[in-house]
Parts: sequence; C-alpha cells; structure tokens
Amino acid sequence: MKSDKRRAEILSFIGNTDNPVPASVLKDKFGVSRQVIVQDVAILRANGYAITSTNRGYLLNTKPQAARVFKCRHSFEEIVDEGLLIIGAGGKVEDIFVNHRVYGRITARLDLHNKTHVEELYRSLVSGASKPLMSVTDGYHYHTVSADSESVLDEIENLLRERGFLIEI
Repeated sequence: MKSDKRRAEILSFIGNTDNPVPASVLKDKFGVSRQVIVQDVAILRANGYAITSTNRGYLLNTKPQAARVFKCRHSFEEIVDEGLLIIGAGGKVEDIFVNHRVYGRITARLDLHNKTHVEELYRSLVSGASKPLMSVTDGYHYHTVSADSESVLDEIENLLRERGFLIEI
C-alpha cells in the first residue's frame, strides 16, 4: 500500500472511533512497523490534522469543543464521584493541575472520557504506587474539562457546585 493511501486510511480509522487507537493496532492493521505509523502520524499532523497522542493511543479531534477550567476540592474517596459526574454530564476530563507554592504549576494529562478510564485511574491511585496530584495541595486542584458545547460545561459547573466540589474563583 502506498504511503498516501495508508495515511488516509489511518485518518479514517482513528476518526471513526471515540477511543484512542494504539500504534500497535495500526501497525498490525496496515502491516508496517510501529515507527512507520509514528512517522505517518507526524506527517498527518504537519498537514494540519489534529491528532492527539495519549498513553492509550491516537485520537483524531474532529469536533470543535468548548473547554473550561474548574477549581475543585474533595477527598481522595470522591475522585471517582467527581470523574463520573463530569463524564455523565457529557464532559471529558482533559487534565489535572495544581499550583504548588515551590514548584509552580504541575500538570498531568488524564484524558478521562468514560467510566472505565475513571475506574482505572482510581485503581492505580488506590494501589498505593502513587498519590493523587491533589494531595500536595490539600485536595485543591484544577481540571480542564472539554465538552461539545458551553451549555454542557454550564451543567457540569452546576453539578460540581451542588456536590460541593467546586471552589468559586
């Protein structure tokens, strides 16, 4: 298969799913090395396609999205509640960040857009391998949340406020 055709098919393949597509899946599908897939994605990006790399694979950002930053505070045990509240209302938790007094802003990409992702994150944290980022700021943290519209973000903001998670800035 010629490289132009393969790139068009890669775009189509990752554009027709809401879940990240690992490079290993693409290499098997197209019968090329992982490095070829990485190069193809780099070329597609250079040509203006909004392809995001996550720890789970590639995503094609096709929809214009609204985004908002929410400052929150809650207990460790409420991490799942917060995530499911946001996702259940139609949002996607892009990241978490804290403003540390010594180190400044510390950010971690989350990419949580379904219940499984939220539960995987919680299982990882509860295993004790690492502490949640919010633990360095006494539970205070920020999330960048994206959604299809500002009205969905308004609803998420109201739900966070009702649960007592939202810190008014």
